[in-house]
Amino acid sequence: MNYPAHLKYTKDHEWILVEGNTATVGITDFAQRELGDIVFIDINAMGKALAAEEIFGTVEAVKTVSDLFIPVAGTIIEINAAIESNPELVNSDPYGEGWMIKMTLDNASDVDGLMTADAYTALVG
Repeated sequence: MNYPAHLKYTKDHEWILVEGNTATVGITDFAQRELGDIVFIDINAMGKALAAEEIFGTVEAVKTVSDLFIPVAGTIIEINAAIESNPELVNSDPYGEGWMIKMTLDNASDVDGLMTADAYTALVG
């Protein structure tokens, strides 16, 4: 499985890429493989300020529905429109075209408390 070293990860299988005070968030390669074929993504938190680990949406696969948790506190400023019409992008390109949200960070240093790729790899085996 693929866990890019330039990203940070959560125990809930989200990844985050920070660029300045903005971050992009998605689910990991491990998460999309565990879920299987993703058929629907529901993110209804546009413009909402959320605390770390609050639910920002759900992802529905053929077999299950799973909550999506925001990695750090911040406000959602963009939802990936491409995954609304093509949710399978999360399966085929979880770290690229399959990203889920962009957010502003309340405190960029909060990201330092998340897992590195090596720590995440150790978590998922």
